[in-house]
Amino acid sequence: MRYFLEIAYNGKNYCGWQKQPDENTVQQEIEHFLSTVLQQEINTMGAGRTDAGVHARQMYLHFDVSEAINIPNFLYKANSFLPPDISVLNYYQVKDDDHTRFDAVAREYEYHVSIAKDPFSIDAAYQLKNFPDIKLMNEAAASLLKYSNFQAFSKVRTEVKTFNCKVTKAEWVLKNNKLVFTISADRFLRNMVRAIVGTLLEVGSRKITIEDFHKIIASKNRGNAGTSVPAHGLYLTKVIYPETVSLQPIKTT
Repeated sequence: MRYFLEIAYNGKNYCGWQKQPDENTVQQEIEHFLSTVLQQEINTMGAGRTDAGVHARQMYLHFDVSEAINIPNFLYKANSFLPPDISVLNYYQVKDDDHTRFDAVAREYEYHVSIAKDPFSIDAAYQLKNFPDIKLMNEAAASLLKYSNFQAFSKVRTEVKTFNCKVTKAEWVLKNNKLVFTISADRFLRNMVRAIVGTLLEVGSRKITIEDFHKIIASKNRGNAGTSVPAHGLYLTKVIYPETVSLQPIKTT
């Protein structure tokens, strides 16, 4: 019997989502909770693998159990058990072959940039000293939708079968004293969003031109792109599934 768990977390204190030897990760915390409460060893599969320090406003994971979960106030117990920086939003009983990672058709990330000194966003946004040119950055960002190969923005040492991604949205919006970059795609490469943001900020500061940005993508060389921005400004905000994956919240007393 398979369940999806919808969670959110602040990644500051974790070495990413995926469990690792001798490191504190979100997956380890979740599996410890589930194994303890359900009284059986639980292994989970996440919809993605956020890096160390990256946050998630919406992440899904799935796990299998031998019988239906019949625990009153399951969500309350989950959030009482887990650390304050991890929250369980909902859980869903799904088909046995539904898969949080392989069935996801799109994911969305936001990157937050503070353009004014803000003591309340030190761990939540990347703080810039100078205001970049948003128009130029949006012009460059829009061009991402025309490309399919994003090797120039991928970590060099990564095992993937393809560097192709279909980007469907990429734009900057000014919200009060913050610049928020939103990008949606069917899949993302390791470090892709942070490398794209770092390169777009170079466009916005006029260190490189729009033409240079196109050349960087065409080069398929990570060494030509900009520096990756810090992890603490990045948020996984949405994971989208097709209608064949029915996510109906379980009502509990």
